[in-house]
Amino acid sequence: MSTASPDEKGEARPRRLLVLAICCMSLLIVSLDNTALNVALPSLQRDLNASVSGLQWTLDAYTLVLASFLMLSGSTADRVGRRRVFQTGLVLFTAGSLLCALAPGLGWLIAFRALQAIGGSMLNPVAMSIITNTFPEPRERARAIGVWGGVVGISMAAGPLLGGALVTWAGWRWIFWLNIPIGLAALLLTALFVPESRAPRPRRLDPVGQLLVMATLGSLTFGIIEGGASGASGTGGGAAWTSPLILACFGACACSLAALVLWERRRAEPLLELRFFRSVPFSGATVTAVTSFGALAGFLFLSTLHLQNDRGLSAFEAGLHLLPMAAMTAVFAPLSGHLVAVRGARVPLLLAGVFMTASGVLLAGFRAEDSGTLLLVSYVLFGIGFGLVNAPITNAAVSGMPRSRAGLAASIASTSRQVGSALGVAVIGVAAAAGADAAGWWIITGCGAAVGVLGWVTTGSWARATAEHVSSCLPDRGPPVTPADK
Repeated sequence: MSTASPDEKGEARPRRLLVLAICCMSLLIVSLDNTALNVALPSLQRDLNASVSGLQWTLDAYTLVLASFLMLSGSTADRVGRRRVFQTGLVLFTAGSLLCALAPGLGWLIAFRALQAIGGSMLNPVAMSIITNTFPEPRERARAIGVWGGVVGISMAAGPLLGGALVTWAGWRWIFWLNIPIGLAALLLTALFVPESRAPRPRRLDPVGQLLVMATLGSLTFGIIEGGASGASGTGGGAAWTSPLILACFGACACSLAALVLWERRRAEPLLELRFFRSVPFSGATVTAVTSFGALAGFLFLSTLHLQNDRGLSAFEAGLHLLPMAAMTAVFAPLSGHLVAVRGARVPLLLAGVFMTASGVLLAGFRAEDSGTLLLVSYVLFGIGFGLVNAPITNAAVSGMPRSRAGLAASIASTSRQVGSALGVAVIGVAAAAGADAAGWWIITGCGAAVGVLGWVTTGSWARATAEHVSSCLPDRGPPVTPADK
């Protein structure tokens, strides 16, 4: 199968934009599902007689499975065909949504959420790879990534409001019913308009590497979730992190990671190309993804607790209060893509760090009796900062990589986002459970400052030289993805 870009095949610009819209549909249903489900948890708890830990796993089963399978999905798409894997993901996610809507009990719902996650792992990183191959010109690609990032803001704005409305007027199961027509429409449009692409020379399977990746991410995520959930529920506090189960999880993570590094270094065609991490922009993108999405997860966690517990708002009213933050993300994500296209990644990353840090500082000193205006300003600042950060992360992750490895590079960035989200909820959740909300906000402030520092360090001429060196060392046939940050 040819891997020529759409431009080389004579594809018209409207067709490329249609492909971008189809890919954004996949991101929309996945993001809407997650944000809407959060506000439905009290209703779900009543209907299914669920415990708090059961509610935790309703959310966390998805994160755990998604983080474990993103690497496999990205590399499989590069190997067997990106459109084929994308279509498979749509089928699994849509089927999982149907089963979730019909789930007779909590255990079934958790299992069906895991099936959704397997499908979800085949959507976002593969869609990003499709976008990378559809928009090979650096500035067009940066703008497309900005639009992609804007969908995250749309989902954050619409998710809590839509979820609250559905729960109020139809019931929590309709959150899953809504995914089905969107998923079927995306499946049909993909078959009609999305071109197939794959690596010019498929790599050999690496089952040992895949199992080690799953063991590393799975044990890490499980340890974070269980340690954080135990502390947040008040069943052990700090002792939960030193329990035999949690220590065993982190020990298994360390052993699996060491074995993965040793194994992949010996393979001619590894699942995880460790040489990627010699690129300072790529390594910076992964760390920035962890810190920024950790900050987002902690921000939403603390804000939801404050709005509903301290201020006594309903889930729908809490969603309305979060709307300014989400709206700013939706507005500034496309602007970030434009900034990456014309000025490079440094400017949006530095601005993101400044705005996220400022928001954290204001919220660290905020009290329940303080003015709602200050809360609004803080939410707006965070929304601007987070909106600016997503496009440069993805651009840095795929820039300089051969197009045949774009799916794998994008999946690593997506995995970093999931790991960051799990860390944010776990660590900041422990602070909130201990009654130290201010400590949680200071952690978010530190994450914002780290984004700014990383933006400065990873976007200079020395950093770009490392990316060019890594690209020249990779034994791929085909041109690299040209970086927008020139």
